[in-house]
Amino acid sequence: MTESFRRDGEYENEQNPYQGAQQQYSATPVNPEWPPPPAHQPAYAAQPEAPADKKKRTRGPLALLAAVAIVAAAIGGGTAYGIQELTHKDETVAATTTSVVPSSKKGDIAAVAAAVSPSIVEVKAALDSGSSTGSGVIITSGGEIITNNHVIAGASSIQVQTSDGKTYTAKVVGTDSKKDLALIKLENASGLKPASLGDSATVDVGDSVIAIGSPEGLTGTVTSGIVSALNRDVTVSTDESQGRQQQQQGGGWPFEFGGQQFNGDTGSSTTTYKALQTDASLNPGNSGGALIDMNGNIIGINSAMYSASSASSSDAGSVGLGFAIPINTVKSDLATLRAGGSDN
Repeated sequence: MTESFRRDGEYENEQNPYQGAQQQYSATPVNPEWPPPPAHQPAYAAQPEAPADKKKRTRGPLALLAAVAIVAAAIGGGTAYGIQELTHKDETVAATTTSVVPSSKKGDIAAVAAAVSPSIVEVKAALDSGSSTGSGVIITSGGEIITNNHVIAGASSIQVQTSDGKTYTAKVVGTDSKKDLALIKLENASGLKPASLGDSATVDVGDSVIAIGSPEGLTGTVTSGIVSALNRDVTVSTDESQGRQQQQQGGGWPFEFGGQQFNGDTGSSTTTYKALQTDASLNPGNSGGALIDMNGNIIGINSAMYSASSASSSDAGSVGLGFAIPINTVKSDLATLRAGGSDN
């Protein structure tokens, strides 16, 4: 009510162009002998003010529409800028991955190794003909671990040792021999540190990387290098007996690359996948371990490496020819592995 009374008061103070005429002709008694009213009507002189006032009122909505258009253009421009930035490689990495190491330690090998090592394990598989040793990457705090299929193929039992020295029994959840991947699960495990899975699509040739695994049973071994090439066609044996036979002769799991066979004969049962090539030192036992970028994200699972152990002593050891399954391949296969894998 107060607000409405104030509005009435405001209009009372304004000059009404019709008010004078109304008072002149209605408040005074009418006498037929008086002269007629003047021909002109002064009150109408102010009449053009009404349309002018109306124009002023219409400017508000027009101005508002113009402002909205400007804001919309600004938002549209900002959206385009955002899309442009997100499609840039660096921004894409920031949007899809995290930095495991502090920003001040980015690119520091020691810092990356310290941050990621708790997520890397040693995998020992008991076989009818002996044993197999490889590595694995923890992907859940409850003990899900990614490794190579050839590390655990044909195992009667699996033991896993974490970086703090604890030993767990593991069961196979699912395998995919065509991608040389396997998912195992630790029994009665909790509170483990899962690795950060990166984006292998953002990897470039020349990027610095480190590898962590258990070569020759040396748990937690760290090596470094670069990404040497992308999308290499690597053919590995899927024949368990064929692969084990070659391993027992002192080599790694047999594979084929560039028309040449390494670590022995791959046999007739093989599979081919696209891999990242690295010169980071890899040796038998690194299989299933992690290839890591300098932010501490896993970009690949080490799977095939040439180790000239059967050559002369001067040539023995890693020759800088290693391959890793891109982590995006692993992520796309996780649902299948959790459901038992494609081999069942």
